[in-house]
Amino acid sequence: MGGEEERRRLSRPVPHRAIVAVLLATGLCASFLFTLVVPIQAKLPELLGAAREDTAWVVTSTLLASAVVTPIAGRLGDMYGKRRIILWLLVVTGIGSVVVALSSQIVGVVAGRTLQGAMAGVVPLGIAVMRDVLPAHRVDGAIAMMSSTMGVGGALGLPVSALITEYADWHALFWLTAAMSAVAVVLVLWVVPVSVLRDPGRFDLLGAIGLSAGLVGVLLAVSRGDQWGWLSPATLGSGLGGIVLLLLWGAYQLRTRDPLLDLRVASRRPVLLTNIASIAMGFALFASNVVYPQLLEMPAASGVGFGLSLLLASLIVMPSGILMMLLSPAAGRLARIVGPKLLLLIGAAALVAAYAFTILLHTEVWHILFANLLVGVGIGFGYAAMPMLIMRSVPQNETGASNGLNALCRSLGTSTAAAVMGAVLAASSVQSGTGMPDAGGFQLAFLLGIVAAAVAFVLALLIPVGPAAERHPSLPD
Repeated sequence: MGGEEERRRLSRPVPHRAIVAVLLATGLCASFLFTLVVPIQAKLPELLGAAREDTAWVVTSTLLASAVVTPIAGRLGDMYGKRRIILWLLVVTGIGSVVVALSSQIVGVVAGRTLQGAMAGVVPLGIAVMRDVLPAHRVDGAIAMMSSTMGVGGALGLPVSALITEYADWHALFWLTAAMSAVAVVLVLWVVPVSVLRDPGRFDLLGAIGLSAGLVGVLLAVSRGDQWGWLSPATLGSGLGGIVLLLLWGAYQLRTRDPLLDLRVASRRPVLLTNIASIAMGFALFASNVVYPQLLEMPAASGVGFGLSLLLASLIVMPSGILMMLLSPAAGRLARIVGPKLLLLIGAAALVAAYAFTILLHTEVWHILFANLLVGVGIGFGYAAMPMLIMRSVPQNETGASNGLNALCRSLGTSTAAAVMGAVLAASSVQSGTGMPDAGGFQLAFLLGIVAAAVAFVLALLIPVGPAAERHPSLPD
């Protein structure tokens, strides 16, 4: 886009509500993509004619790609314009959707799902755009709504995915996401203003390669450890190798002139504690996404489950997403009154209450519904608070990279939860002798959820309260 066109676009006033609405739509698309394959996950070996350990890459590839893309896209957004990078991420996602929609073999599907992982970078960049272009009094509410899309899109998208796969060919799911990506590109081009706040540094290619290699190693160990064996050479080599690479990468980042991520900023106490709390919150959220649907869908004859179909189970989970959406504007207003730290404390406490309630009561469907509503409160408040805490503590020219790092931390929590909960329930299935988890396995899963939420609560208590470190600039009304 030429400079003359950029100046013309900047001179055209765009309603703030339209900007927020378009960015929220892209966030919902991103969240929907990550629950897209849930209805067909168990059928993938049959649909693709591949072994189950191979079809697991349909999920793992997206996870790895999203972890790599998120912090790198944030840095590119700070340097070259957040709107421009959002558009590129949407284009790559759309290409990935078309690749999967045209594929019936494992290689094509995994390749397309890897490209779809690019969508993960849209939410943190969208949050950074909101800080750049909105008036100060609108920022907290908009950020709260954008953050909630990570839960809302998944909760609302799951019944949509289940409905489509029940009555149409599974490829229709990916034609839908291709269309969504195309519409999102048009809306962003039309509504979202060009980014004018940019960091004129150079892109740290070596840092990007080092971070990518380290993250892939660690996440491979976490996501595939249950299948490979937690003490197998593949798991240990991947995990330990990834940790060593990340340590070397960190040392390099502290010495290079224009780092991919400024670790000195990331090590500020509010930023560091918020990011660690994000890992715990991500774990607590995804633990519920793994355990509650499985509990609802298990046969009633097992003595533990309720025997619901995937569609009915997703409808029980869906109200938590609706609650997140309804709470997000209130979360923004509340943050302006009491501050985001208290918001994070409320969110973590709600998650503790959700798992505590489930430990005591999980014999009726309404018990799971109520617990999921508490999860909705926890994630609605907690996810809204975290980017607010980050952006009160980082320079304006690093909002994209810093939000990307925070999103990465949440992703680490969710991927760890998927691996740990899968291992816990799998071990319980073996012990029960029925091939299905028993009550003890679910109780242990709920207990781990409480521990993660409690860790987030304690870390939130330790976050220092102080004035915003950076002034909030905005484009003229």
